[in-house]
Amino acid sequence: MYSRIGVFLSPVNEPGQDPHLVIQRQLDLVENVDRLNFDEAWFGEHHTLGWGLVGAPETMIAAASQRTRQIKLAHGVVPLPWHHPFHVASRAVHLDHLTRGRYILGVGPGIFPDARMLGLDAAEQRSRLAEALPTVIELVNGDERLTEKTDWYGLRDAKLQLPRFTPGGLEVAVASGGTSPTSPLLAGRHGTSLVSFALAQPGAANTIDLARQWSYAEEAAEEHGHTMVRDNWRVALPLHVAETREQAFADVREGFDRWLFEFFGRAAGRDVTTPGVPAGQELEARIEAGGAIVGSPDDVVEAIRHLQARTGGFGNLLVYVPDWCSLEKTDRSLELLARYVAPRLTGAAARPQESIDHLVASRG
Repeated sequence: MYSRIGVFLSPVNEPGQDPHLVIQRQLDLVENVDRLNFDEAWFGEHHTLGWGLVGAPETMIAAASQRTRQIKLAHGVVPLPWHHPFHVASRAVHLDHLTRGRYILGVGPGIFPDARMLGLDAAEQRSRLAEALPTVIELVNGDERLTEKTDWYGLRDAKLQLPRFTPGGLEVAVASGGTSPTSPLLAGRHGTSLVSFALAQPGAANTIDLARQWSYAEEAAEEHGHTMVRDNWRVALPLHVAETREQAFADVREGFDRWLFEFFGRAAGRDVTTPGVPAGQELEARIEAGGAIVGSPDDVVEAIRHLQARTGGFGNLLVYVPDWCSLEKTDRSLELLARYVAPRLTGAAARPQESIDHLVASRG
């Protein structure tokens, strides 16, 4: 039964833990949400900052494919600026086979600390993404041989020899993590799906206007003869649910502060102070701005419905899992989300209730 909920695993984990256990935890989590009927699990790729230790998400997807049954597994995302397009396409088609059609190829420009370590500047990240994307799409989903020569990769009569497992082709998605229109415009120009983050990362200048991001994609799609499909639009943000609102805030407050000040402030070097927000109220400010959801099942249902309304509607909510609380509390949050939030959003809980109401009314 379709839940319209997934998880987005950067993954971010506090330093000081055994790295081996951190990696195993991500696989255990995906196996768990597969049982809970989540629709998707996205794996990020990071090489710096110390909190994100997964540098080869394709290996995580391959491992998870053998431990899960129905959940879709996605790159979240492949930073195209530092991967040869042919290698990206080859790995994608292999994962299409290993997952038996449950793989989604997410792409993006990558984070700047990684790019700087690899000798790239911010402008090159965007230009390389735009240059490589149509090549990757053709290699993955097309049938033509490609010959290309750029200042950073070359192809000569290139074509994958392994056919796709998915007859209609792999789903390709472009990630938009900021206020720039670049990624939505690329998604529209090439007819891909779109993944958006609900609020700019801490230290960024502006709140993301999700509705405007979608309109950029639609305008570009219309210009290039494509149609953007809202059901293929994912919106990602941190979310935690507990039995009560008070418990949910108590669960995550200390972890949120460490994530904000130690990860984004100290490791990433960003100014994470928010003018006008008193110390200790940063979590409430982020929730108020629409960049996180924390509360009881009722609170979360209301917040997701509000997010749907202000965006005009999207297909799948991706729960960004930022390691704000214990493993047990995180697992409990995901279970509450699956059992008591998703059915109210999809209408799956309505039919049993209608049966009760009908019997009660008939008896009267």
